[in-house]
Amino acid sequence: MNLELIGKKLGMSQVYDKDNNLVPVTIIEAGPCPVLQIKTLDKDGYEAVQIGFNPNGKPPNKSNKCQVGRAQKANIEPQHLSQEIRVDGEHNYEQGASITVENFSDIQSVDVISTTKGKGFQGVVKRWNFAGGPASHGSMFHRRGGSYGLCQWPGRVFKNKKMPGHTGTARRTTQNLKLVKILPEKNLLLIKGSVPGSKGAILTVRVAKKSKVSI
Repeated sequence: MNLELIGKKLGMSQVYDKDNNLVPVTIIEAGPCPVLQIKTLDKDGYEAVQIGFNPNGKPPNKSNKCQVGRAQKANIEPQHLSQEIRVDGEHNYEQGASITVENFSDIQSVDVISTTKGKGFQGVVKRWNFAGGPASHGSMFHRRGGSYGLCQWPGRVFKNKKMPGHTGTARRTTQNLKLVKILPEKNLLLIKGSVPGSKGAILTVRVAKKSKVSI
């Protein structure tokens, strides 16, 4: 079955592995994520499980009656965030139960989904890695993008032309990251390498789709 957790990026650190090698890791506070609702094919038209998460123990806005109502039906505290996990056929999820980092104890690799850092309006050199022109004096062509649209033909800019514009703040998935260590008492996952987003970013951790490890 599918297994996902909502979490928060705390930052980066480094740990020693069993071979005494120093490994850079990203620390993620993941879960516990209680099951708010189980959607079925007969009632909702598709099968999914809705989970919640309270970063920093922050409760939801009281005006969000939908979230409060679902939490009351599941007999749990209201959750600040929620998302759905698509499931197919039989699964072991139960309404009111919690998904924690301990569920990842047999997992070796994960995928992390998050929003990248926003970098504002950027030119083509930083946004698309253009080489730019000569750096010598008098060139007048240093970090520009060059010709975008000719006068007579086509007389316009082609679609998908790489031009200056807003950079970052995009949803990205980093696949097959090694799960180095789990700290159940602190709800922490230590994942090798970097993941998208800044410190404090909300993200999703799931079992790697390309992994051969079964759960």
